[in-house]
Amino acid sequence: MSSANDFAAINEAIDAYRSLMVSEEFREYVRMREKAELRELYALNRAREEARAEADKKWQSVVDEKDAEIAELRAKLGNA
Repeated sequence: MSSANDFAAINEAIDAYRSLMVSEEFREYVRMREKAELRELYALNRAREEARAEADKKWQSVVDEKDAEIAELRAKLGNA
């Protein structure tokens, strides 16, 4: 008898799940959640690109500084 009740409960749960999946309210919730996740991904990607650009800018200033030091040393060696 217990297995018949278990079977009925499982069928009831499946039916509830199916009715939830087709409800307009649930589909709207899923659509809004997906849209929010997409916005978050765009924001994270933009932040990563901005951080990369900032790092590139910082490293370029270091390279420029070192290039200037090398040029200055070469000039001193050429004049010595």
